[in-house]
Amino acid sequence: MSEFEDRLEEYLGVEHAITVNSGTTALESALVAHGVGPGDEVIVPSFTFVATANVVELVGATPVFADIERDTYGLDPEAVRDAISPSTAAVLPVHPYGAACKIDRIVEVARERDVTVVEDAAEALGADADGRMVGTFGDSAALSFCQNKVVATGEGGAVVTDDDDVAERLRLYRSHGRVSGDYFGSADSGRYVSAGTNYRMADVVAAIGCAQLDKIERLVGGRRRAADRLTDEIGRIDGIEPHTGDGSGRHVNQLYTVTLDDSLDRDAIIETLASKNVASKVYWDPPVHRTGHYRERHGSAALPVTDDISSRVLSLPMYPELSQSGTDHIAEAVRAAVGRA
Repeated sequence: MSEFEDRLEEYLGVEHAITVNSGTTALESALVAHGVGPGDEVIVPSFTFVATANVVELVGATPVFADIERDTYGLDPEAVRDAISPSTAAVLPVHPYGAACKIDRIVEVARERDVTVVEDAAEALGADADGRMVGTFGDSAALSFCQNKVVATGEGGAVVTDDDDVAERLRLYRSHGRVSGDYFGSADSGRYVSAGTNYRMADVVAAIGCAQLDKIERLVGGRRRAADRLTDEIGRIDGIEPHTGDGSGRHVNQLYTVTLDDSLDRDAIIETLASKNVASKVYWDPPVHRTGHYRERHGSAALPVTDDISSRVLSLPMYPELSQSGTDHIAEAVRAAVGRA
């Protein structure tokens, strides 16, 4: 486990990487370590996986949904500014699909009001913005290593930070508040100095992480080459706009997503693609504020860009070994599907 943490620190250029057992527990642990709790508000996007909002409620705080912008599909910095209140403790920006959101501007807005920034970098390990690695802009960042991520260990996560105190609280929280780090290998019974839980990453998972991180540039390179081929073909189809971010940095294409014109029937396209053995999936519709758990309290939130984009996105197959023949087949299937939609 410690070796994987050391390698993450070296790769990202951060002082501390604290591994945990999932991306969700990484987000939760980061909020706990920054002291977020009951009575606090945390600004989050609704255009995200539900875990981004769930962890806010799990620590007793209140999620406040802010709208996204159309370049990156990440939080709109001005929407963040408008959402900040005296109760705002943190903002949790997501880097969608493997490309950076406008994180530098979000951090600038947050700093003006002394608001903590926890980056949700679950989808974007290896991405950068203007040459700076995603996950190094905020006060801390959460990573995910589940099976569809760039570095995949089956399940797992990490929090990265340069703050020594936050790192110490993270280490305590993930292992029952125990000071001694070697839980199983030490005869020391340990000192328990705070409340905590068991979010430890298994050593076998960390070993897989080390092997994956060793080849991350090959993994990212394979995704980017496949994405470039798809964009070259699919980008020529009327009514299809590939998600490429805002062009300010490296897109690692954790997902390959296109946005459909209003005139196209997404369900019909999905059905036609399936008939041609091309899997597709929507990330994310409905957006979080319109899901069952949040709809009653937040369904009336005015998030016009979120509602628009979520109704038109569609993700296509993407993995590092996706071949030329594979991307050709996907592009041909998309052409046929759009022609029938």
